[in-house]
Amino acid sequence: MNIEGSSALVTGGASGLGEATARALHARGARVTIADVNAEKGQALASELGVEFAVCDVREEAQVQGAVERAAAGAGALRIAVACAGTGWAQKVAGSKGPHPQMPFETIVSINLIGTFNLLRLAATAMIAGEPLADGERGVCVQTASIAAFDGQVGQVAYAASKAGVVGMTLPAARDLSRYGIRVNTIAPGLFDTPLLAALGEEARHRLGAGVPFPQRLGQPGEYARLACDIVENRMLNGETIRLDGALRMPPR
Repeated sequence: MNIEGSSALVTGGASGLGEATARALHARGARVTIADVNAEKGQALASELGVEFAVCDVREEAQVQGAVERAAAGAGALRIAVACAGTGWAQKVAGSKGPHPQMPFETIVSINLIGTFNLLRLAATAMIAGEPLADGERGVCVQTASIAAFDGQVGQVAYAASKAGVVGMTLPAARDLSRYGIRVNTIAPGLFDTPLLAALGEEARHRLGAGVPFPQRLGQPGEYARLACDIVENRMLNGETIRLDGALRMPPR
């Protein structure tokens, strides 16, 4: 898939990994639509880049559909969909304060997993409606998991479950959509310097980065964005989850 001239939609595109991906796709000539629940940041970035913006809570089908339609409008069909919207929650299954509340678990799964699925199913439907390219390809869907899907730590039961779900649907989704020339891949980042870690002080972030085998630092959002673009451009890459973690394997704590 050539990025230049293709229409691309990035959910969670106003900050962190999503912002970096939106910038990278735009720099490579894609017609980008940024979708995010944060209207102020999203509109500011869209205005800076001269691209489209859609307010979008990925849990809401109508809002995701609206973002997909906005990205598919104009010249050409929707070709690239990148799911970066996500959040976290830290709490143990049970302890001295009682059981893990059900509501935050549902919220994390709803945003991270169901939100990713919403983009996948609705973007894929829009891609199917479009004409295939000369090589038969119609589109590429890139999803965001986490190494917590494999190495979930103490207190990460909700987050790890949601990200494991994203990993688990990657291959069957790729198989479902293969007949239409749509590829599905997932990136599982390790420790990245994103707003999720921004609450930690610089010293704490440095300590986390030092635990990565190599390079001994936090990942940069641009490195995620580069891999997302590589996935889009490499036609043989399909149904795969790629760890992007500097060989990090998370300990229990």
